[in-house]
Amino acid sequence: MDDREQYVRYREDAKVLAAIGECIQAQAGRVTVRLPRTVAEAAVAAWERDDSAGPGEESREEYALRDQAAELALIGLAVSERGRWEGEEVVIVLDVASAGAAVRAMP
Repeated sequence: MDDREQYVRYREDAKVLAAIGECIQAQAGRVTVRLPRTVAEAAVAAWERDDSAGPGEESREEYALRDQAAELALIGLAVSERGRWEGEEVVIVLDVASAGAAVRAMP
């Protein structure tokens, strides 16, 4: 098998994954989660932070870190706009993509 043939197969795999994503989005577009106050407040702080300077040239690792920071900021926006505080936790309805991004960020 040619080294590049596998990427044709991977491209087809990516299409199937996207089709599964469409099914999941239709069934579970949003999920309700509970977050401890400390992480909810940190997410809101990420949303409120001014990162107006462009990233410039960055490595793949730096790009991935910036992408994760952006996902955190979007969760912070959701917390600040729609979060319902219950004691030391916030109950928030998140887009399934945001919830997935948080799970993928786990080590």
